[in-house]
Amino acid sequence: MTVRKVIIPVAGFGTRFLPATKAMPKEMLPIIDKPIIQYVVEEAVASGITDIILVTSHAKRSVEDHFDDNKELESWLFKQGKKDLLEQIREIGKLANFIYVRQKGPYGNATPVLNAAHLIGDEPFAVLFGDDVFSCKVPRLKQMIDVYEKYRDPVIGVVKVGAEETKRYGIIDPGAKVEPHVYQLKGVVEKPGPEKAPSRLAAVCGYVLTPDIFGEIRKLKPGHGGEYVTLDAIQRLMKKRPVYACEVKGNYYDTGSKIGWLGANIELALTRKDMADDVRKLLKKLGRTS
Repeated sequence: MTVRKVIIPVAGFGTRFLPATKAMPKEMLPIIDKPIIQYVVEEAVASGITDIILVTSHAKRSVEDHFDDNKELESWLFKQGKKDLLEQIREIGKLANFIYVRQKGPYGNATPVLNAAHLIGDEPFAVLFGDDVFSCKVPRLKQMIDVYEKYRDPVIGVVKVGAEETKRYGIIDPGAKVEPHVYQLKGVVEKPGPEKAPSRLAAVCGYVLTPDIFGEIRKLKPGHGGEYVTLDAIQRLMKKRPVYACEVKGNYYDTGSKIGWLGANIELALTRKDMADDVRKLLKKLGRTS
């Protein structure tokens, strides 16, 4: 059975971007002229996903509104003759089938996954996070799904990070390499730091999971920082079946951090024909003045 559903948790407070996120979800912060969450959704759709399950909170209404129709705006754009913008706006709501679930339960990223269990049934599914943006020739999630379809076991997406960043992410013990960029996992350590990290491969790219993960999530006890963590449930699942790691080829932007968000804006602007020259001029100007 192919992977056609993705769960995207978007219920967090976004405290690293306060005060900007006091009234606006961090997922709606723009990278140039599109909100972060739209990049994530577009990548999922490009990977073959048809159903987008957004696990939200009462403060994330604007995320839902973004993927809905806006007839008033569409009418205004039509009257102004702004046909290109009108088409862009209309296409957002047509990207996929959007489903919204309110998050309920204890703190941690395993909770929103469990909240959406009733929508998954017996299908494999993906989990992506609303502030992780990738620029890849082959979409990040498509790379992971390809590994799942070959082995038919859960897949964790990983990227190489610096030593100090091992304090921020779950780091895998890669175990045996079964093919280039693919490992059969030996274990995962949550935020170990450089001294205890078994590798420099961070589990930041999301997951392709099978429905048996839900039983393992229900058995979880609070882990690092008192959180209920999906990686802990995956480690439990590893005792029963293989789990693979796919080292994603491409550029990763942690837009949940200020420097990651800024870097994404600059680097992605440099890929746009309508902006690249002006951005280069700006960077040269800043370089001279600094």
